[in-house]
Amino acid sequence: MRRGTFSCIDGHTCGNPVRLITSGHPVLKGSTMSEKRQHFMANFDWIRQALMFEPRGHDMMSGAFIYPPTTVDGDLSVLFVETSGCLPMCGHGLIGTLTFALQAGLLHPEQEGRIKVDTPAGRVNAHYAKQGNRVEWVKLFNVPAFLAYENIDIEVPGIGGLRVDIAYGGNFYIIVEPQQNFPGIEQWNASDILLFSPQVRDAVNQTVDCVHPENATVHGASHVLWTGKPTHPNSHAANAVFYGDKAIDRSPCGTGTSARMAQLFAKGQLQVNDDFVHESFIGSQFVGRIEGVTEVAGNAAIQPSIRGWSKMTGTSNICVDDDDPYAFGFQVL
Repeated sequence: MRRGTFSCIDGHTCGNPVRLITSGHPVLKGSTMSEKRQHFMANFDWIRQALMFEPRGHDMMSGAFIYPPTTVDGDLSVLFVETSGCLPMCGHGLIGTLTFALQAGLLHPEQEGRIKVDTPAGRVNAHYAKQGNRVEWVKLFNVPAFLAYENIDIEVPGIGGLRVDIAYGGNFYIIVEPQQNFPGIEQWNASDILLFSPQVRDAVNQTVDCVHPENATVHGASHVLWTGKPTHPNSHAANAVFYGDKAIDRSPCGTGTSARMAQLFAKGQLQVNDDFVHESFIGSQFVGRIEGVTEVAGNAAIQPSIRGWSKMTGTSNICVDDDDPYAFGFQVL
């Protein structure tokens, strides 16, 4: 039997939903969050499906569980869940998770203003600022990001030929810049993005095999990052990130921003210590920055940071009982 009650704090990061699940945590095996992620996917994915998909969630739903740290100096561990799966890392999700946990008194870091987070993708450090009990912003120092593939040519029905890059920022992103058969997101509507993104993703994954060189459990190009002109004068670029089966990120996407900065750095268009204000499809902004350079498996990579904000919208107790024919959710595609 699969049933349980899950207490949640709901909110959003720059427009994209975050559901921090504060009870009902399954006991996960493993010494690292990468290992615990594998155990969750193999044995408890029904929890993700129940809490993320309709009728308890929706196509854009994203969430997280917090666990004790897996490292001796960590403050906590985070397991990410969303409609697209159990992610190695989620930037907007972590900003929301830390914001809600701090404001609810669920997190007491060893050093005020500093948090050390163990994620399936690796250690992510965070800084934050509070005004009273309210968290004003969170800045993530993300895992190393790098350009994995450059100038990959694909054919997409209804569009024709596209040339794309693939970069890693905690997940693998297919980056589509304006070109002959793509005018930029400012010329497209949401329906265009939802129509063509799955075809782009399928074409790329049939062409190249994206595997993290230091963690083979992180594989597959799961997100499509379409680019274009921003609407705010202080934004450097805009994007629309597609994930899952029909979701468009309402935030500027934290791991996507990391991947985009890695791509631009590799092409000589961003330098160390450059800020990169990245705009979402709805106009919200993250402030990215290349904090330094490093290597991943002998290849050049950047040390990215992302700063953003989150707002709580409510709390809930969600019941799941396998007597319900829709206990584990559904999608209307």
